[in-house]
Amino acid sequence: MIRKILLLAALFGSTFSYAQKKAKPETFGKSITAEGLKKQLYIVAGPEMEGRETATEGQRKAAAYIENHFKTLGLLPGNNGSFQMKYPVYKDSIISSALKVNGNDYNLNQDFQPFSIGARTNQFFVSEVVLVGHGIVDSTYDDYAGIDVRGKVVMILEGSPSTYTSKQTGFRSPANFYAKINNAGKKGAAAVLIIASNFPRLANTAPGQMYLNLYNSSITPSAFFISEKIAGEIIGSDWVAVKEKSKTAQVAPKKYSAHIYADLTKKIQFLESSNVLGVLEGTDKKDEYVFITAHYDHLGKKDNVIYYGADDDGSGTVSVLELAAAFVKAKAAGNGPRRSIVFMTVSGEEKGLWGSEYYSEHPIFPIEKTSVDLNIDMIGRIDPNRKTGDSTNYVYVVGDDKLSSDLKPISESINKKYSKLELDYKYNDPKDPTRIYYRSDHYNFARKGIPIIFYFDGIHNDYHQPSDTPDKINYDIMEKRARFVFYTAWEMANRNDMLKRDIALPIGTR
Repeated sequence: MIRKILLLAALFGSTFSYAQKKAKPETFGKSITAEGLKKQLYIVAGPEMEGRETATEGQRKAAAYIENHFKTLGLLPGNNGSFQMKYPVYKDSIISSALKVNGNDYNLNQDFQPFSIGARTNQFFVSEVVLVGHGIVDSTYDDYAGIDVRGKVVMILEGSPSTYTSKQTGFRSPANFYAKINNAGKKGAAAVLIIASNFPRLANTAPGQMYLNLYNSSITPSAFFISEKIAGEIIGSDWVAVKEKSKTAQVAPKKYSAHIYADLTKKIQFLESSNVLGVLEGTDKKDEYVFITAHYDHLGKKDNVIYYGADDDGSGTVSVLELAAAFVKAKAAGNGPRRSIVFMTVSGEEKGLWGSEYYSEHPIFPIEKTSVDLNIDMIGRIDPNRKTGDSTNYVYVVGDDKLSSDLKPISESINKKYSKLELDYKYNDPKDPTRIYYRSDHYNFARKGIPIIFYFDGIHNDYHQPSDTPDKINYDIMEKRARFVFYTAWEMANRNDMLKRDIALPIGTR
């Protein structure tokens, strides 16, 4: 009897292996068509979705559409009986603000403007301000050297002296006002006054900023941009000399006496957003997982103008939908995947990879059993700056040489066998100035040690513009790229072993 059972088990195993080898993924990959992608994209990136901004009605409509698609296909809900994984989002709106120096009232937008991000409702009365030069802190330069500002209101000059240099630029530069406010907080400052030359300013009519972290271990200091007129009122006769010296040299910290009253009143809205997960259960390796991801959010509406986000990332979103349909057809034909496949569309990417970060910190499926994440973010256009090769037959591949030595050889062999695209590795270097490796949702899988591939078409003139519309998509090349992801996922879901994790995560931050 035992021999018979063992014989049957061996026969079943060989039959299963044979069935997997016999199955031709091209049969099902061909069901991913330009016409099908186009039909889906005109819905996902249509006016009804209102630009799909995170935690808005447009995003909720898109989530409902994706959920219904997964249900119609017969996928299993990916979050303990639900297709949506919700997470909290908060939004601030400024109700009122006031500033008075030495008994003189100053006008909002004419003389000062509160910085709306991070700070909470706050009011203070102080008799002393500490000027800390430009408020710059890095490994070789510290405007706070020799002075304690804990509990103090600090005043900071805008920009940096001409003699200051940093390898970090843009928002990451220590001379950026975000960094200055953060460093003031780290030094213990209670509030920050940033002297700015561009007053008067237009009223800040934009909607309040969204954020994830309502509860923090420390309080972000309130920040106000103030005019040079106010700076002169506080600093007095020193102001002209300070301003002139600051153009070329570091300004030493100094305390100034002044009676300052400031008020910032904000309202907090409690919102939520969601990721949408559908699962196709595997067979003999169903407790191991392949993720196929894309972000379905975009920039929403600004002044009633819709930012459609057809390429970014409607193209990736509908590719996930069509890949799911192709794998369901394969399973219905008796060629289901060995590993379970999780089709996940996330929100909050445009805000800072929020949805994927939330998933990575609250994983539903074990991180150690997740073999790979294949992330699709912008695959519907042609890079106008790509001057070599065939621009009608390429895709940028990012991250395939990170974390697993298995991944790149598999990706290239699949492409050679099925797709024959030009695989362009322009953005594969984490040190690339555009930092593409850190800028989409795959990164939150990679930082947890999960091997990833990110598929991308490059930056075009409609990137983050209202003109990123479905009529500008090259659906033929989108079809090729989506099929390539399908064939790669097919291999990942059916190979004998999970991918090795034998390469260290590249050092870097978003």
